Amino acid sequence: MTCDKNPRVCRAQGSRGPDCCKKMCVNEKTDRFNCGKCGKKCKYTEICCGGKCVNPMYSKKHCGGCNYKCKKGSACQYGMCSYA
Repeated sequence: MTCDKNPRVCRAQGSRGPDCCKKMCVNEKTDRFNCGKCGKKCKYTEICCGGKCVNPMYSKKHCGGCNYKCKKGSACQYGMCSYA
């Protein structure tokens, strides 16, 4: 059974995610190929955090990965806070 006919299968335990995109269960909050909505792809250098494409090398809110915030006054460079 595919999720386009029964979207509830995506919410079952062991599913790859709660959202149905092109007959596949995905998590639109973390899936780089369905970030925030079906079919929205993040760039090669970006990851999907909370449904938004971000560059973890320079994002103050997602430095090095999702939800790794730099302290106030420090910058994110090369995926590290206060590099150098």
